[in-house]
Amino acid sequence: MTAANTARTTTLWRPTGPEELELVRASGWRAWPPRLPEQPIFYPVLNEDYAIRIARDWNVPHSGVGYVTRFEVESDFLSRYPVRQAGGETILELWVPAEELDEFNAHLVGTIGVVREFR
Repeated sequence: MTAANTARTTTLWRPTGPEELELVRASGWRAWPPRLPEQPIFYPVLNEDYAIRIARDWNVPHSGVGYVTRFEVESDFLSRYPVRQAGGETILELWVPAEELDEFNAHLVGTIGVVREFR
């Protein structure tokens, strides 16, 4: 077994719309796409409930559909990003600077999967 196979992982979620999801699909479900100039931060969230609320309450009105994705990242790597509380007690996210997204993607374990869809 390699170190990558035995590393502890953390499950993260990301609410997303159809355009971003298509770019994830094009990567073979293995990477998040580069941020747009007006998106300096990539923010995965730490619980599915928060991701559901964003996908359902923001993505659906904005683009007609919202997806919740789930993926695993090496826990040791994630320790560089402090958990941010963006509202209530369970509204927790990580803020990954756009310029670090390639490195973040290199520490994904397995594939990115769609776990919920809202229309």
